[in-house]
Amino acid sequence: MATPLILNSIIDMIAQAVEKSRQDGFLQLDTVPTIEVERPSNPEHGDFATSLPLRLARATRINPLNLAEALVQNIPPTDEVEEVTAVAPGFINFKLRDSWVQQQVEMVRRLGAEYGNVDLGQGQRMMVEFVSVNPTGPVHIGHARGAVLGSSLANILAAAGFDVTREYYVNDAGSQMNAFYGSVLARYRQALGQDSELPANGYVGEYICDLAREIIEAEGQRFADMDEASALKEIGDLGREKMVALIREDLEQIGVTFDNWFSERSLFDNGDYDRGMQLLRERGFLAERENATWFTSTALGDDKDNVVIRSSGEPTYFASDIAYHYNKFVQRGFDAVVDIWGADHQGHVPRMKSAVQALGIEPDRLTVLIAQMVTLKRGNEVVRVSKRTGEFVTLRELSDEVGRDACRFFFLARTPSTQMEFDLELAKQESNENPVYYIQYAHARNTSILNLARSRDIDWSGGDVALLNHPSELALIRAMLRLPELVEDMARTLEPHHLPHYTMELANSFHVFYENCRVVSSNPEDADMTLARLKLVESAQIVFRRALDLMGMDAPDHM
Repeated sequence: MATPLILNSIIDMIAQAVEKSRQDGFLQLDTVPTIEVERPSNPEHGDFATSLPLRLARATRINPLNLAEALVQNIPPTDEVEEVTAVAPGFINFKLRDSWVQQQVEMVRRLGAEYGNVDLGQGQRMMVEFVSVNPTGPVHIGHARGAVLGSSLANILAAAGFDVTREYYVNDAGSQMNAFYGSVLARYRQALGQDSELPANGYVGEYICDLAREIIEAEGQRFADMDEASALKEIGDLGREKMVALIREDLEQIGVTFDNWFSERSLFDNGDYDRGMQLLRERGFLAERENATWFTSTALGDDKDNVVIRSSGEPTYFASDIAYHYNKFVQRGFDAVVDIWGADHQGHVPRMKSAVQALGIEPDRLTVLIAQMVTLKRGNEVVRVSKRTGEFVTLRELSDEVGRDACRFFFLARTPSTQMEFDLELAKQESNENPVYYIQYAHARNTSILNLARSRDIDWSGGDVALLNHPSELALIRAMLRLPELVEDMARTLEPHHLPHYTMELANSFHVFYENCRVVSSNPEDADMTLARLKLVESAQIVFRRALDLMGMDAPDHM
């Protein structure tokens, strides 16, 4: 069930006022720009505002304040809106009726866990592909940022009415996997006392030795005397499966799960690679030169063409990516795709968009988000390497130290396009300095109030929300009403980093309400107010749980 948005009602009011002004001859306009409505940063300016008169002033040659005043004359008060005012230099401000705001407590209670859902997507099929670390090593903190971003974004898109598929692309083909297979085999043989050298481009982390020991424990020495090719294939398959399982476990530890784990090798086995290359050839985007096959992306405005098939006949990683996106759009028919990549793939974005266009797909249907680098800090000291591996800090090490919820909140709280510092000490604090603790404590306090009421056998279902007149009560309800608007906005912009900041503001509103308004009173004269405030607390609990769930975080009842 979708949540009704008062924002959309206000946009409709403005549109009707503009149309009436055009019919009256006051506005001489062939087209009207998109009507944008925002929440003023200063509550004294009302609940909503639009700068449309300022935007129309040049085209109409009318003073923007006069234009605003004329439009206001065509916007009558409604059950929802108490006051509409024109403000210099050309804004229109809207103030909601307190009586309507109070009644929204009942709306939140009625919608329950579906509160915040909106109809933006209307069932469009959307894929979010994220993490997709080569299964040659464990997930590290750089990957974790993209994991949390993708997981939360998928939750938001689903709440916004999209049919979302969460996908992990398993890069199980190519030279890096061959180096991984050779590394596992070498460590396996070394663990059995045999002389064996790592490949020149092999993997040296301790986790490779751990894998080799696990294989010996499970399979014994049966690969020791096997011919090289057979041993590489069999032990390589085991190593890959174990590494994918480890990656899956590490991601699940911070609440990141996938609907599908897609194998790169399947693109070659099922013919998608051949079909994708053939389509590019038919459309005139492949050229043979220098004993290689090139994607002629300069024809689409790129700086240079790119090799897709090397002179050896081996496809490049770019060729696999083209086949993968052919599979996404053409074979599986997704309406839109979001790829989340690491900072080292920034330069790959333009040519991937060109490849999609060359396949005959509208390039705007593909969005690539880049998650920038993460620096770990312990106090003022930068944590550079893992104690266990001597190299990168793994996601498991981070989540073991600070917990799932801190991982998710802090990675999500910054826009992915900026580099970030992750403060380990702050993430572990149990104080209001730690935003995770502050937000979850608000929910726990909320639950404690409701449990106290239940222990006293108080039935608040008949409470009258019209009694909620205290400024902090009304401010809390207004904060709750922002969630569905935020879901729609984040789904449009693909920017889930606004959600942690919203939950901080929601928690602050609840704490202020708690400090100013006694909820459960033993005074018989306050009985009606107790029931009304319990309804407010119950609805606030619903909103807290929904916001935390969208972020993939727990909503604890006790702290």
